[in-house]
Amino acid sequence: MNSAPPGLAGKQVVLGLTGGIACYKAADLTRELVKSGATVQVVMTESATRFITPLTLQALSGRPVYTSTWDARPAHHMAHIDLGREADAILVAPASADFIARVAQGRADELLSLLCLARPLARCALLVAPAMNREMWAHPATRRNVATLTADGAVVLGPAAGEQACGEVGDGRMLEPAELRDALIAHFQPKLLAGRTVLITAGPTFEALDPVRGITNHSSGKMGFAIARAAAEAGAHVTLVAGPVHLETPAGVDRIDVQSARQMMDAVLPLASRHEIFVATAAVADWRPATSVEAKIKKDADHRVPQLDLVENPDILATVAALPLPERPWCVGFAAESHDLLRHARAKRLRKGVPLIVGNLGPATFGQDDNQLLLVGADGEQELAHADKLTLARQLVREIAARAPSPK
Repeated sequence: MNSAPPGLAGKQVVLGLTGGIACYKAADLTRELVKSGATVQVVMTESATRFITPLTLQALSGRPVYTSTWDARPAHHMAHIDLGREADAILVAPASADFIARVAQGRADELLSLLCLARPLARCALLVAPAMNREMWAHPATRRNVATLTADGAVVLGPAAGEQACGEVGDGRMLEPAELRDALIAHFQPKLLAGRTVLITAGPTFEALDPVRGITNHSSGKMGFAIARAAAEAGAHVTLVAGPVHLETPAGVDRIDVQSARQMMDAVLPLASRHEIFVATAAVADWRPATSVEAKIKKDADHRVPQLDLVENPDILATVAALPLPERPWCVGFAAESHDLLRHARAKRLRKGVPLIVGNLGPATFGQDDNQLLLVGADGEQELAHADKLTLARQLVREIAARAPSPK
């Protein structure tokens, strides 16, 4: 398999810590960013050092930690200038209510807020991950300060809801390290689908025979979920209609769960005309039982095998592709084949009436974390070499952005 470069390879990240119990997550966050290829420079407020030591963050980042405006290590004794000029992004996690207030007001009375104020706005992004008590987060002053930060171009990540260190439950928890890592990776992805709307189906369908049995397939949904994540990273508004899978919803994606092909059709059709692009990744069952019984089918005394009558399921992709303009989105279909991939993919593209079919060998990829794709369009074929599914999803999103007509 081709080895994909880490998601933050070559990126210089300043990780800022402010005072709060969520500082305990900063150790894992530092490791996640370093493992993802980033060079991590930690800057801590004095309050943050009360919760976790600079030595811990130095050991994990491999770089000296800065805590003071008066640090003499930079050549010109100007850490707030030098660190910002080197950085591609500043991520403040945790960001306390006090720190958010100071940055929103343009105050610069310690190194981290000074660094945020002095950073080159055009090339060094500021991302903040709030962490505070639920009442502090809900307070009108905090809401005003967050709105000011956002208006000034900062990206606010979270917070999440859940148990808090004080024992209360509600909004204000800092996002988990993996979520923050993925949000930072997403920030650096090209926004090729900025503002566009994308509808995606993923996973198998399950066609019930009785309450415990049914017809399904081995699709895990991983490819479709990766495409949903990649499209969201590219700036699209993404709706994901998912069959029965056990996968977490990608950040920023609206998800609708269904079971059967008919349920998927019922979810997709009303949404299709409200989206510019439709990517039919789901491995929809071609047939379903003509009848479904309310009780489990039991073996009889003579061991006779039940005879199953099957009927054809609706063709979701062909139905969407046949919608009249301007209701019809630009359609991408998937062909999961067991053999003769190119021949079947070409035939499927013509049969469905879509501009692009993405072919893969189903038995080789179902449930796996890697894949290889064959793009079949009216102008020929293109291979996307063997790689992890997220890498392939990002490549496919680039192709979709290049091929799909611009919004009118």
